[in-house]
Amino acid sequence: MKSTERGSDMLMQIDQATLLVVDIQDKLLPAVDQADAMLAASLWLVGVAHDTGLPIVFSEQYPRGLGHTEASLLALAPQAAVVEKLHFSCVAADCLPDSLLARKQVIVCGMETHVCVLQTVLQLLAQGKQVFVVADAVASRRDSDKQLGLQRMQAAGAVLVSREMVLFEMLGVAGSELFKAMSRKYLMGVQPG
Repeated sequence: MKSTERGSDMLMQIDQATLLVVDIQDKLLPAVDQADAMLAASLWLVGVAHDTGLPIVFSEQYPRGLGHTEASLLALAPQAAVVEKLHFSCVAADCLPDSLLARKQVIVCGMETHVCVLQTVLQLLAQGKQVFVVADAVASRRDSDKQLGLQRMQAAGAVLVSREMVLFEMLGVAGSELFKAMSRKYLMGVQPG
């Protein structure tokens, strides 16, 4: 196998990945550290996923008590699956749709980093999935818990990425009309009119 082929196996690939947005729920959101920044990063990421055609799944932890997924996220991806759970891990809850489980890569954002995100990621890894955690789009009530959660996921084999890494790997190439539109919308901060 050529080294370029091995490198491709390490990239997020639009035809192999799903974005899993873990438990960004309206009643829990105000309690997390840097909630506004995490929500803004997640909105950006969900927008990128929607605009590039990357499948999206939202999970909700005990929605009767913690509320539902933040409405602004759902508005960006109205066709996305929304799954409910009581287990902290989406895998343990057996709530993930077959469409996500059929793909080999899962890109994860959400909250809380050290609880539901961590347990979901560890169990996805145990199932043989390649898992990419968007470090700038996860949060916990305490930053120290977020950092420990990220360290533990990385030590277990998850790959820490940024939102921009997701964008560029979903696009794969510059120069196309899609690249130009995405660059204007997400990189230059200019919303198409």
